[in-house]
Amino acid sequence: MTHSVSKVLIIGGGFSGMSAAIQLRKQGIETHLVEIDPDWQADGAGISIGGATLRAFDTLGILDEFLQHGSGHDGLDVFAPNGHHLQHIPTPRFAGPNIPGTGAIMRPVLARIMSDKVKQNGTKVRLGQTYQNLEMDNEGVAVTFTDGSSDRYDLVIGADGVKSKTRDWLLPGAPKPAYAGLGVWRAVLPRPAECKGTMMWVGEHLKAGINPMSKDQVYLFLTVNSETRQRFDPAEEPAILKQLLLDHFSAPTVQELAAAIGEDSHVMLRPLDSLLVPRPWYKGRVVLIGDAVHATIPHLASGACIGIEDAIVLADELGSSEALEPALDAFQNRRWERCRMVVENSARLGQIEIEGGDKAEHSAIMRESMMALAQPI
Repeated sequence: MTHSVSKVLIIGGGFSGMSAAIQLRKQGIETHLVEIDPDWQADGAGISIGGATLRAFDTLGILDEFLQHGSGHDGLDVFAPNGHHLQHIPTPRFAGPNIPGTGAIMRPVLARIMSDKVKQNGTKVRLGQTYQNLEMDNEGVAVTFTDGSSDRYDLVIGADGVKSKTRDWLLPGAPKPAYAGLGVWRAVLPRPAECKGTMMWVGEHLKAGINPMSKDQVYLFLTVNSETRQRFDPAEEPAILKQLLLDHFSAPTVQELAAAIGEDSHVMLRPLDSLLVPRPWYKGRVVLIGDAVHATIPHLASGACIGIEDAIVLADELGSSEALEPALDAFQNRRWERCRMVVENSARLGQIEIEGGDKAEHSAIMRESMMALAQPI
């Protein structure tokens, strides 16, 4: 079969963009990637990984490396702020009997695993630059880069994140990212002896949790409510996070975690944005994937997941169609409902937490969302 495209440019070397490069090369498509960060490094602490993401890693061919350098485990235990155990929530191994139900890994480690895969598969990578101009016609897209060079592609994939320059150029009337009224603190800490899987302490308006990232480390997260985006001096952030945990959670494990916070704990606070761009996600020979069209708050641990899945589905459709427009139509139609569900359900979970709302509704949304994510893509 003749592919719908033979030469593709990916704008953005994050998880979605790298996944697209990995999958497009499997289709034999000449793939180029441009990434503005000259060091091509992901910032941040840890990232929680659900079963759907582990299934996607298996498709990408990086699951074994993830399990070697991160952590795969099963189950979530929920506690009251004082440490009283409320419930155990199973995380079924729907991706396969030998694939754990959930997990976590350091973001920079996952980025290195994926970037190594991209470099090894023959993708042509430009670092420390982006594009300066796009000129699209019926046959392709002429791209001028910020170093003054230029090239021409059959298709351009905008994977440049929630603040996407490509989205603003392609769909100038599209919605903009909106602050969700929440922020999330993150840190990397020593793993408590009692931590066998994901643990979460749910207060009236604050929620703390840890997810094992290795035998020795956990990724800690704390969601907080704020009407406006909070910003602090990075040097003060460890002390602020420590005090929040000490003030709101008397559980011995959380107190132990708070005491372990120091300057080397990779502490950071990030305000949370949400975005859902209605279809179409493409115009002519430029298509958007990942956070550029559906950025979500982390309440279903599926933001990276749905971006990676976008890349898998897009490569699948491009490789199985002889015409571009039907391939792009099929891509967005396969992705829309799943991505809408994750963005909107995550937003509702966040709103319930802000309002101290109905815990039964919260549990029902979590359960229904997990069942939906278990379905094939």
